[in-house]
Amino acid sequence: MVPRSRDEPHRVATPLELFFDLCFVVAVGQAGRELAHDLAEGHWGDGLSGYFFAFFAIWWAWMNFTWFASAYDCDDVPYRVTTLVQIAGVLILAAGVPRLFADQDIVLSVVGYVVMRLAMVTQWLRAAASEEGPARGVALRYAAGITLCQIGWAVVLVLPDDVRAVVIPIGILAELSVPVVAELRMQTTWHPHHIAERYGLFTLIVLGETVAAATVAVQSAVDEHEGLGRLLPVAGGGLLICFSAWWIYFARPVHDHLRSNRQAFLWGYGHYLVFGAAAAIGSGLEVAVESAVHKAHVSETAATATVTVPTALYLLTVWALHSRHSKTGAAQMLLLPAASVAVLACTAAGGSGVLVAGLVTALTVATGVVLHARER
Repeated sequence: MVPRSRDEPHRVATPLELFFDLCFVVAVGQAGRELAHDLAEGHWGDGLSGYFFAFFAIWWAWMNFTWFASAYDCDDVPYRVTTLVQIAGVLILAAGVPRLFADQDIVLSVVGYVVMRLAMVTQWLRAAASEEGPARGVALRYAAGITLCQIGWAVVLVLPDDVRAVVIPIGILAELSVPVVAELRMQTTWHPHHIAERYGLFTLIVLGETVAAATVAVQSAVDEHEGLGRLLPVAGGGLLICFSAWWIYFARPVHDHLRSNRQAFLWGYGHYLVFGAAAAIGSGLEVAVESAVHKAHVSETAATATVTVPTALYLLTVWALHSRHSKTGAAQMLLLPAASVAVLACTAAGGSGVLVAGLVTALTVATGVVLHARER
């Protein structure tokens, strides 16, 4: 397992990486459905805290594998088997997500997470065995840091609930610090174009899950309540939001911006908000559908907010992470921030807010296309 070149031509995602992403989205879908249920019932605190914890575990395990694979993917039998173990871990985590939301029972989710992370330790130890000098030190620091964090999560399982609330944020900060410490003196040979493609593919899959969740919600509502007329504005607005989210993310290539760890860490870590917001849009659309047929236990304004808030967050974070780097002129630079504010304002429209927000995002895309055409 030797490092791959950062300048390797035609570096693209492998079938194993695509399979890996699809299996991880099973857990994303579970977290999104549970969030939608809690929001529709008005359990905002429990829903958001459970979603934060579950989505962090999913995203962090996915992200660590992605950057490791970009530097060391050798696609041999041991590598494939270890990756499949990680997939098994995320399926265990997904199975524990309903318990996490319903009873704050984190045992099964933590077990699945630890399985994924310990499999990652074996990958780093194998890389260390093939390296020497500073690169070997990087791999060993990754292995040691991840192992210590997993010991910490095992300890969390035996702590009282009130102590867990304090210790869990510390554990998350410890996990986030491992790559920073490990690559402080030397960075791994991740491939900028490959990383940009991998993040883009996961964004596509999450947006696809959002569309699927909203479609199932509309279908179920029509079957049970036959309220098609009330659902069409939500469905139309939701589609416009999802289509616009895709268009905005892929409007400009970003790999040229990823030149060093300083840029890559901020970009990579920031995608927690991009992925989380994209998945939460689907949860919000489910709540909006239930509100349209008078099944949700929240007001129409609150139901609309479950869509507009993650949509605005998505627009703002996509702009902050990479769209702004290719903008010229005040109009282009301020378009997405202004659109995020406008989408938030759509919350005041109540039951029709989702449709209005969809029209705002579509208008944002159209304006961006016109501004880019004028620039060219």
